Amino acid sequence: MGNQSPDFQVDMSLSSSVLAGERLALAKLLSQIENNHPDGQAALAELFPHTGRAQLVGVTGAPGTGKSSLVNRLAFYYRNPPEGEPKRKVAIIAVDPSSPFTGGAILGDRVRMRDLSGDPGVFIRSMAARGSLGGLAPTTASMAQVFDAAGFEIIMIETVGAGQAEVDIARLAHTTLVVEAPGLGDEIQAIKAGILEIADILVVNKADRPGVENTERALRSMLELAHPAPRIFKHHGHMESIVPSETIPEGNGFWLPPIVQTIAIKGDGLPALITTITDHQTYLADTGEKENRDRERLQTELDMLIQSNLVDRWRQQVSEVRYQETLAAMVARQISPHQAAQALMNGGQGK
Repeated sequence: MGNQSPDFQVDMSLSSSVLAGERLALAKLLSQIENNHPDGQAALAELFPHTGRAQLVGVTGAPGTGKSSLVNRLAFYYRNPPEGEPKRKVAIIAVDPSSPFTGGAILGDRVRMRDLSGDPGVFIRSMAARGSLGGLAPTTASMAQVFDAAGFEIIMIETVGAGQAEVDIARLAHTTLVVEAPGLGDEIQAIKAGILEIADILVVNKADRPGVENTERALRSMLELAHPAPRIFKHHGHMESIVPSETIPEGNGFWLPPIVQTIAIKGDGLPALITTITDHQTYLADTGEKENRDRERLQTELDMLIQSNLVDRWRQQVSEVRYQETLAAMVARQISPHQAAQALMNGGQGK
C-alpha cells in the first residue's frame, strides 16, 4: 500500500487541478485517458462523481457534408449567444481518421476550427479513431466524462464520417445530429446504413447548393417510410410508437426527427438548429429519456470494459504458441472458427 500512495496523491492532484479549471492539467489527463494510462484511469475515478451535468451532442454523417464547419459555428454561437441568452462552455471531441503511418489523429478538424482559437471557454481535442469501425475511438466516452467533470456544459462529439458505421454515437450522445448535403447522393446511403434511425435531428447543410429541395424531400419521404402512421420502431434501445408529424398532438411524448437547413460557413440556420437542439434537450428531460440514455450509455461502457478485461485475462491464460497453432489450423480449414474459439476458450486445451 505504501508504494501506491504517492501515485494516488499525484492522481488526486491532477483531478483537483482539472476541477479547478486548469487547462494544462486537463490536456495531460486527456492524453493519459487516450493512452489508457493507469494514472489517467485513477484520476477519472476521482472525477466520475462530478459528471452527469453536461449535454452531449453527437455530429455524424458522410464525408463532405460539412460536419466540422457546422460544429465550429455551433460552438461559436454557444460562446457568442444573442443578448439575454447564457454563454456556455463548450468542449469538442473531434474523432479524426487515424494516420496510416503513426496511428495518430490527422487533425484535419482542428485546422477547420480556427475561429475558436484563443477562447478559454472552448477546448478542442482531436483524437484518432485507431481502427474503430463505429465512428468513435474506444476512449471517447471517458474523454467526454473528463470534460463533463471539468465544467463544460456542451460537449460536441464529431465522428470520423465513415458514413455507414456511425451508430456508436447514438449510444454516447444525448442528441445526435445526422448531417446531409445536397448533391452527394447520401440520401440513399443514409437509408441503406440505417443512419436515419439514430438521428434525433436531421441537418441539411450547404443548403445554398442546387438540389437542396430534392434532398430535403427525399429525407422527409424516408422518414415517412420509416415512421408510418402508426409505426413501431426501436430508437436508442427503446420500442416506441409514433405517427406522422402533422398528426402528432402537442405533448404526446414522442419525438419525430425534424429537418433543419443550414449553411454552416455563413452561419445561416444556426439559430433554428440551436433552438431545435434545446427543444430536444427539453423533451429528454420532460420524458425521462435523458436518464434512460445515460443508463444505457453507462451500461454499454461497462459491458465493453468487462469484455475487454475478460479478453485480456483470457489471453494471459492461453499461450501464444497454442493460439497460433489454433489459428493455423483454422486457416488450413482443418477446424471451423467456432471450433477454434471453443478450443481456445477451454483454456487452450483440446481441439
